[in-house]
Amino acid sequence: MGINTRICVVMSIVFLGLALLFGILKGKAAILIAGFNTMPKEQRQQYDRERMSRDQRNIFILWAMILGAGGVLSCLFSWKYGADIALLIWLAVFFRDVHLDEEKAFGKYRLK
Repeated sequence: MGINTRICVVMSIVFLGLALLFGILKGKAAILIAGFNTMPKEQRQQYDRERMSRDQRNIFILWAMILGAGGVLSCLFSWKYGADIALLIWLAVFFRDVHLDEEKAFGKYRLK
């Protein structure tokens, strides 16, 4: 088993654990989202924490599925480049979801 396969398997397990954490804690887990935890408390009250937490859980599940598929393809089916391709796909999805602008990151969760 190559290093990329191991990375895929370990990261998949970590992301499944995080998805489970967000699923159990629901809206309380929103404080764990980067950027949201640095907002003033008054400003945090203006956002839908339940929806934020649910979306973050779904993102973690998607990441775990991508990396898990790469680990399975690479390990069980001996496909040499399965983990490499899964890591590249995960990077593309990861950078699609990363926002440096606070409004872009949390604007859709603002309560009306």
